[in-house]
Amino acid sequence: MKYIQPHTKDYQKASIALFISGFVTFATLYTTQPLMPMFAEEFGISAAAASLTLSISTGILAFALLTAAALSDGFGRKKIMTFSLFATSILGLLTAFSPSFAALLAMRGLLGFVLAGVPAIAMTYVGEEFDPKGLGKMMGLYISGTSLGGMSGRLLTGLLTDLFGWREALGIIGALSLLLSCLFWLLLPRPRRFVKKQTNVKKMCLAYAAVFANKRLLLMISLGFLLMGSFVTLFNYIGFQLMEPPYQLSHTVIGLIFIVYLAGTFSSVYMGKKADSLGSSFMLKIAIGIMAGGALLTLLPQLLLKIAGIAVFTFGFFGAHSIASFWVGQSANEQRVQASSLYLLSYYLGSSLAGSFGGFFWTHFKWTGIIAFIMGLLFLAYPVILFAGTEQSKNISNRHKSQTPS
Repeated sequence: MKYIQPHTKDYQKASIALFISGFVTFATLYTTQPLMPMFAEEFGISAAAASLTLSISTGILAFALLTAAALSDGFGRKKIMTFSLFATSILGLLTAFSPSFAALLAMRGLLGFVLAGVPAIAMTYVGEEFDPKGLGKMMGLYISGTSLGGMSGRLLTGLLTDLFGWREALGIIGALSLLLSCLFWLLLPRPRRFVKKQTNVKKMCLAYAAVFANKRLLLMISLGFLLMGSFVTLFNYIGFQLMEPPYQLSHTVIGLIFIVYLAGTFSSVYMGKKADSLGSSFMLKIAIGIMAGGALLTLLPQLLLKIAGIAVFTFGFFGAHSIASFWVGQSANEQRVQASSLYLLSYYLGSSLAGSFGGFFWTHFKWTGIIAFIMGLLFLAYPVILFAGTEQSKNISNRHKSQTPS
């Protein structure tokens, strides 16, 4: 069957549908991040407990990613993605009616499970259905949807919460997501090139075992945990600080801070190009250094400098994440799918575990403690990069020697 070609109706429909898929999933996932101070106040819980509304979703999402792609081999890409979007939207809507914090956590946990169907499959759908010459643009549309979805979800939540309340905010975003899911279902072309196949559990296990046997690759995968752990920790607890004196900002204003995500949209492309010419290892160190500089800048009391620090930190994070994820895929060879899945597992576990553990530092040491924790995570990334880069150089050198006639 032919690929979906550029400048056709199917191509235009698919472009909009894939943008919607990224937008809905990440807008819904991150709606609770700006609401954590409100949850702490309304339910009488700690900051660390409030952060579980995001951590439980990303933690379950991390493991669900490993099975969602395999399910799509049997049921079909569009069917799984459509189910994922509708189920995510409905659960997002139902969270507005949570009678207790325990019920809210249960809803958010289920949401993390069903949400996995889109991030696990979207890239596979694009790779199968579109002409390879136009893959970059289509991948970019999906990624831009995830970036703008994450930003818009936080912005809308803050604005709607100030106007109506947090329950109404979650309900409105859930209803909007449901409408967009209908559009996705109507617009996404039926797969042309999908071939139904049974999942070979033995082969899959052997492929994962090969990744676990590669120490260098495992270390590179751990970068996802360190990078996302530091990123989510900063954004989880910045709202707590900015709602306290001397700032006392509203939810709307705190939500507007997430506009700094636009810096990340630029840096992921810019830093990726630099990595092509200067090397992944070198540019990763630069990007993480930028993150560290931005984090330290947020220690200054002036609000504008603090926001500038958040923007610098965000620029560095998206650059580092794009380089690290590419580096993992490039280094995995035959186990690329499994390595990428494990990188995402590590990435979302960092969001879940480090994001929650950061609450201990906020409770006991306030913002200084948060930045100390983040700096510790970033510091651990440097020996990982150094070892991975050294091993890569050794492997290249050994290959050259083996190819040289004696």
